[in-house]
Amino acid sequence: MTSDLMASPVPTPPLAPTLALGPFSISSRLVVGTGKYRDYPTMQAAIDASGADVVTVAVRRERLVDAEGRSILDSLDLKRLTILPNTAGCFSADDAVRVARLGREILDQLGNPGANWVKLEVLGDKKTLLPDPVGTLEACRELVRDGFTVLCYSSDDPIMAVRLRDAGATSVMPAGSPIGSGRGIANPSAIAIILELLKDREHGGDPSYPVIVDAGVGTPSDVTLAMELGADGVLLNTGIAHAKDPIAMAHAMRLACTSGYLGARAGRIPRKKFATASSPWEGVISYIPGE
Repeated sequence: MTSDLMASPVPTPPLAPTLALGPFSISSRLVVGTGKYRDYPTMQAAIDASGADVVTVAVRRERLVDAEGRSILDSLDLKRLTILPNTAGCFSADDAVRVARLGREILDQLGNPGANWVKLEVLGDKKTLLPDPVGTLEACRELVRDGFTVLCYSSDDPIMAVRLRDAGATSVMPAGSPIGSGRGIANPSAIAIILELLKDREHGGDPSYPVIVDAGVGTPSDVTLAMELGADGVLLNTGIAHAKDPIAMAHAMRLACTSGYLGARAGRIPRKKFATASSPWEGVISYIPGE
């Protein structure tokens, strides 16, 4: 016989609210890239499985158009998805600013006039793909002056994160680990410090300032950890695109992002040195054989 309690429906946990990024608002805390997929149908299915409503697109011509002359934009559902242009492949501030402006022109042509936002990347070299801190800061300042909403990819250096915020970046996006490495959150302590400096009022931060962990994510547990640290979102590409089953992995990343968000805000139990019994000892009747 089923009890009334067992028959009661399980309440649905609250979903993460929308994330404000300057004048933009996104529904999913998971943002995904569009590169590195084996074909466009797989990309489309994986994006759908991820639940993302914002996708990054590299707007350099050699990345936007393939060898057969097909544009990746033709394979994206532009009625459902919002394009976030990025400056991937840029190794100088001047080049990144030029590509960002090209991305703005593309969005204008797609019927999104005024969509002045960009994921800024200025890389130091082709081997490490680590951010060039000087070039990134220079490009950030220039694009902010030009009216862009700048989501700024950076290293996990807390001081650099503060510099970029102060330069006008709408969001700082510290790397979990190098791009495409799959190493996950290599230095959780650094990410935690960034979050504290940018969000804690005691350090001059703003709790509503959005911080998105970007790059190096390989597994759903990496996404969960980033969100449990207090990140507002996660951006990834290779972890899904190069998985053996990109569609299944995209779905897993989606669940991980929501799980980490809710877990971070649910209030975890404190860590203790010794065990704590789940049931109280008080009131327990001891039974001694023979008595």
